[in-house]
Amino acid sequence: MGANYHTLTHLVPAAFEAAALSLFRYQAVRCPPYRDFLASLGRDPAAVQRLVDIPFLPIEFFKTHEVRTDPSQWQPQEVFRSSGTTLQQRSRHLVRDPALYRANAAAIFEAAYGPLTDWIFLALLPSYLEQGESSLVAMVADFAQRSGQSQPAFFLRDHAGLLRALADAKQQPGRRVMLFGVTYALLDLAAEVGPAPELQNLTVLETGGMKGRRREMIREELHQELQAAFGPAPLHSEYGMTELLSQAYSPGEGLFYCPPQLRVLLRDPADPFSVAEDRADGAINVIDLANVDSCAFIETKDLARRHPSGAFEVLGRLDNSDIRGCSQLV
Repeated sequence: MGANYHTLTHLVPAAFEAAALSLFRYQAVRCPPYRDFLASLGRDPAAVQRLVDIPFLPIEFFKTHEVRTDPSQWQPQEVFRSSGTTLQQRSRHLVRDPALYRANAAAIFEAAYGPLTDWIFLALLPSYLEQGESSLVAMVADFAQRSGQSQPAFFLRDHAGLLRALADAKQQPGRRVMLFGVTYALLDLAAEVGPAPELQNLTVLETGGMKGRRREMIREELHQELQAAFGPAPLHSEYGMTELLSQAYSPGEGLFYCPPQLRVLLRDPADPFSVAEDRADGAINVIDLANVDSCAFIETKDLARRHPSGAFEVLGRLDNSDIRGCSQLV
């Protein structure tokens, strides 16, 4: 069973459940950790007839197991690892075809923001660069390459170099500028340079949270501090993680919209089997149909609220959960 990533980005909502159930029946047999997990629950895959009846694999399995479907048929060509502190065990996503991951991420971005060639991408992602093997770094590097930009994309902690690159990028005709930044690094930049002219009229996309480097802040406080430096435009965000090959984007106000191949369902945090499509708030279970070669059905430790528009808002993390790579603002 293979993934046609271009088809996934055009999947209509009415076809999602059938596609998910088909992938579930495949992975329930061919993904050993998921197969064993289902057996431990006493669940017969043939009895699962609805989306909400699919058991979701706890995300911790990506730390303790090689989560691969048909593992005898392929070897990983790339390994992505989660961010975290030095004392935390990092999750691993074993990738069969790195080019397909990048094609999927590019298609999702273009559906939300338009052609990559309309953009220049710059990034302030120090912890991801230092720890290495980051899917976010791989994605941004690929976006920069596909855009055809001449500017380097990554600046670690070189704020002066970033400002020069921003000034140059803003002079390029017909191009918009997007700055990807881990939250604490954007705050560090804002504190150092203030409302510099180079920081105005950008699309700022924050992701990754504080990584233990700064105190946690509520969204309103964070946005007020960042907008003092970057101006009043809405702050964009990305909901993604090592264990997913797809992403959801927020164009502002912390409301994330799923692409066609991604769906968020909510559960009672105290009951892993209480998934409901109409639940208004709870812990996130996510289905990523791009995860053909790992596991598409993941029980996360994120808390969220669903809005009438269909968007979801990330509220934080379950108690005692690891600090993770997606946006965790409340």
